[in-house]
Amino acid sequence: MSRVAYVNGTYRPHSQAVVHIEDRGFQFADGVYEVWSVFDGKLADYAGHMERLGRSLTELRIEIPMTAQALGVVLRETIRRNKVRDGIVYLQITRGTAPRDHAFPKGVAPSVIVTAKSIDLHKGEKNAEKGVAGITHPDIRWGRCDIKTVGLLPNALAKQAAREKGAYEAILFDEMGMVTEGSSTNAWIVDENGKLRTRDTQANILRGITRAAIMKLVKEEGIELDERPFSVEEAKKAKELFVTAASSFVMPIVSLDGEKIGDGKPGPIATRLRSVYVEQAIRDAI
Repeated sequence: MSRVAYVNGTYRPHSQAVVHIEDRGFQFADGVYEVWSVFDGKLADYAGHMERLGRSLTELRIEIPMTAQALGVVLRETIRRNKVRDGIVYLQITRGTAPRDHAFPKGVAPSVIVTAKSIDLHKGEKNAEKGVAGITHPDIRWGRCDIKTVGLLPNALAKQAAREKGAYEAILFDEMGMVTEGSSTNAWIVDENGKLRTRDTQANILRGITRAAIMKLVKEEGIELDERPFSVEEAKKAKELFVTAASSFVMPIVSLDGEKIGDGKPGPIATRLRSVYVEQAIRDAI
């Protein structure tokens, strides 16, 4: 099936879906994005992603191009035209097209691009059942990782380093050896004392929507949570290590830099949270 993309007001085949060479997303990575999981054609964590989108646009002073209601229509129509039942829908909004100049242009309409694709969720389940490998990698990203921008080159370099070592994810660490997050995920541990920990969002990390949903579930499940940084050394000595994201849900990491985490199998907390999260996300998708 030929895939279809939405670009600035029209739906086009991928082969015809283009933006101008002077679009500031291409020239300066001057734009933001969001990714929703799709279950049975419906959007998971819809409101959370929309709220973060608004915050990212506001932080970059990019004009909101349409109402949330209109944008929802575009997202769902793109899903429908691509016949996606289970998968993801990707939205990118840039400052727009203007002659190349570092300063913000005036009177320019933002560019809006939406794509959707199917994903085999069973493949993710198989990974989660056995766990995946991770590596550590220096965090060289800019100082505003709380904004979900399209400037992802450091993330891509980290992910590529993981792939070249046969790993699923790169766990990033700062100059003090403290874990920040994954290259495309938020990172969590169950430490040696059995306490669930993840870094607080006051630090230079993304305010993950799946992370926020998991935090609510943690409270409902009666699991004690400590929003406190942990080091690479603590991660390697942890009982459990896992990452969360819209496309991977809750993914247990059973080895880090070749060193076994816990007993080398997905732990009970990660396994439980994944099960409960997926069940809730499917139920609440709209």
